Amino acid sequence: MTLDKYLQQHYTPSTAASYLREINQFLSSYPEAPGAVYSDLMSYIGVLRHRYRNSYTLHRIVSSIKVYYDYQCHIGARLDHPARNIRLRDKRSRDIQLQDLFSAAELEVLLDREERYSVLALRNKVLMSLLVYQGLTVGELSALSVSDILLDKGSVYIKGTAVSNRRELPLKPVQMDWLSSYLLEVRLQLLKGSESDLLLLGHRGKGMPGTEISKHVKRVYKGLYRGREVSAQRIRQSVIANLFSQGHDIGVVQQFAGHKYPSSTERYRQDDVYRLQSAIELYHPIK
Repeated sequence: MTLDKYLQQHYTPSTAASYLREINQFLSSYPEAPGAVYSDLMSYIGVLRHRYRNSYTLHRIVSSIKVYYDYQCHIGARLDHPARNIRLRDKRSRDIQLQDLFSAAELEVLLDREERYSVLALRNKVLMSLLVYQGLTVGELSALSVSDILLDKGSVYIKGTAVSNRRELPLKPVQMDWLSSYLLEVRLQLLKGSESDLLLLGHRGKGMPGTEISKHVKRVYKGLYRGREVSAQRIRQSVIANLFSQGHDIGVVQQFAGHKYPSSTERYRQDDVYRLQSAIELYHPIK
């Protein structure tokens, strides 16, 4: 079995292509790789530390090296796995990792999910649309009240916190329809006679805390995109990053995201807009 075929069988096309590229670079720069032992690999990684200052790059290369030896063991070329116990202690960079993000088209798929419980279907549409279109945090979602939905203006008001600025963002036309139906019908059913000003309610008529929203997203979309976890945080990161790839100015993106400081927004742009767009297209092409 060839390396390429092995990777295609075990990973998504984009992940397989990424690993293949990294492994080919590893084999080209280190011809002794097929017979290397643990100490050899640690020496090789020591050289890489002087070449790459970004700890994420080191983690990515080491992951690829481990996959290479997984393959070697799989085909019987080796009985031992010299990279299995390699653990890097480097603190990962706070840079947003572009290869983990989702394109706008991939985010839209999250809104097309079939629901088992009809009473929660519309609530979940509202919840997910506020993630996908406005990129809210779980804390902001859980804090939304009914009065924050400004249907007459076609917008949603997000309260400021110690770490984020208040802002008012426009709603999509489809969101207006979902929110109107949710507020007039479904939310009243979820309340079950109790009282609450919060927008998003659970089964018992209580507001959904941020932890519950996070668990809901991970549980519902688990395995949807193999090799990439769908989480509320990653959806928000994708929304913000996609604004840069669409050519928006950093000031506009900062205001949209509610960041207090431009440096927080800058992490999503990385070196430049072209790098962002190229990375997303390289790792996650729309097929």
